[in-house]
Amino acid sequence: MDLVRVDGHTNLYRDMNTGAIVNIDNMSYEQYLNGVSSRMNTKKEIHQLKSDVNEIKSLLKELINESKRN
Repeated sequence: MDLVRVDGHTNLYRDMNTGAIVNIDNMSYEQYLNGVSSRMNTKKEIHQLKSDVNEIKSLLKELINESKRN
């Protein structure tokens, strides 16, 4: 890969073979991946909490209906 620094940018290089701009800032990339992973985990936790709340609501309704029968 033949890289040339993009003027005015310390982490950006142009690949002279493909014309693509390449960001070589690995730390920022790792931070981005950690953020994506964190958001995915948060979404999973929210989904689980919603499921738990729905189950609790269902059980409470069941208890209320059972107490009305007695």
